[in-house]
Amino acid sequence: MMVRKVASDAPPSRRPLPSGALRRRQLALSAWLYLTLLAVATIMMGTFVLAFMASLKADPLERPFRVYFDQLNPAAWIAAARLGQEGAGDALWGGLSPGAEVGFSVTYAAPAGTKIVEPKAEIPRRRPGSGIAAALMRHYAADYASIALKNSSSAMMQVRDEEGGLQARQTRTFVYEITYRTDREDRPWIERTPLNLTAPPSQTLAESPISPSRSERRGRLLSWDNITPGVLGLIFNNYRRVINETADLETGKSLFGSWLVNSFAIAAGRLVLTLVVASLGGYALARLEFRGSRFIFAALLFSMTIPAQVTFVSNYLIFRDLSLLNTPWSVIVVFVASANVLLMKQFFEGFPREIEEAAIVDGASRFQVFWKIVLPNAKPALLVNAILAFQGAWNDFFWPLVLITSPPEALTVQVGLLSLRRSYGGAQGDWGLVLAGAFISIVPVLILFVLFQRHIVSTELTRGTA
Repeated sequence: MMVRKVASDAPPSRRPLPSGALRRRQLALSAWLYLTLLAVATIMMGTFVLAFMASLKADPLERPFRVYFDQLNPAAWIAAARLGQEGAGDALWGGLSPGAEVGFSVTYAAPAGTKIVEPKAEIPRRRPGSGIAAALMRHYAADYASIALKNSSSAMMQVRDEEGGLQARQTRTFVYEITYRTDREDRPWIERTPLNLTAPPSQTLAESPISPSRSERRGRLLSWDNITPGVLGLIFNNYRRVINETADLETGKSLFGSWLVNSFAIAAGRLVLTLVVASLGGYALARLEFRGSRFIFAALLFSMTIPAQVTFVSNYLIFRDLSLLNTPWSVIVVFVASANVLLMKQFFEGFPREIEEAAIVDGASRFQVFWKIVLPNAKPALLVNAILAFQGAWNDFFWPLVLITSPPEALTVQVGLLSLRRSYGGAQGDWGLVLAGAFISIVPVLILFVLFQRHIVSTELTRGTA
């Protein structure tokens, strides 16, 4: 006699789940997947945000790394705007101009019973940065500004010691006035107003409108690179320096601006050439039957395994003989579109043949079918190829380094960043400017993704209205 098994007799591991439990399990798995992706995105975004914060700091290598500093402090923004307005009538970018009267106050603290003396104040003759920046400096605030103590006042304050107890300390506030001298015939606008204050080691700085740029001699010497920065000049000082200090010594033109234009031109040319070659080659391999198509496809796959460094000598000699060295055309045409052709080939193979056959029956030629029917519906693949081509050309470092060596304004932004690293990084330690240049270089790629990511999977064909 045969006995029919019912669901209740099945092993527990094979027993079907109720619909409610199955739904809860699916929701739990979806939630875990979402949280995992959110955690990965948070970690990556956190690293990005931390690097951006470092690019704003005067010393991004400071230890310990502070996450709250003047560039992120609204009180410092207000003070910087006031100082910029007093210095040059410009609360945004600041500076020092004729008629300026700037009030700058500092408060020193010392143990009770210790006499607080006036610190020695001076406007130093300081060059901004090094290399090109030092050579471009024409006017110094030390030659046009004078500083004098306006008044001072004393008070008491309570501070906590290392054990957490309150300790009385006396303070003294010094108010200095920086004025633009009237005995000079030439009265240029000056971008920076540096300041040095030297005090005894028993005195410590308790308060100032904006924090000093550096502390030397065990805290005795406090130095400000610019006490009239303006709010934007305070926050984006490194970014302003990238534009102003990377300039041609002869013409004074910003090299960084030229590097950005060159990279845009090369990326745009590479994008157009990639789309033309990839779309035509991909359609030919997907739809046309001709002798040698398999060999071409195999050669296409094989070319993807060859590093660019293997063929750069032969390519270099070809461009030299064609007189294309140190021109953007050499970097535009020296690319391998194998992956782009394969992407277009896969898309065209999934395109319905019936639509093409109907158009051919109506009298359309093969090129008309490709141009008027297939290509307009290939927007997802074209956009992906466009983004990949633009990003690859924009971030390309090897070929521009080899093929474009002079003049300096002909470099791309990626090669230009190498020159920034050599001029300001390393022993100079001016990494804030280098980080700012690196962040400017990634902005176009970010904008490209933000603008076009929603179009990648949305076309007339995928919506079913082709």
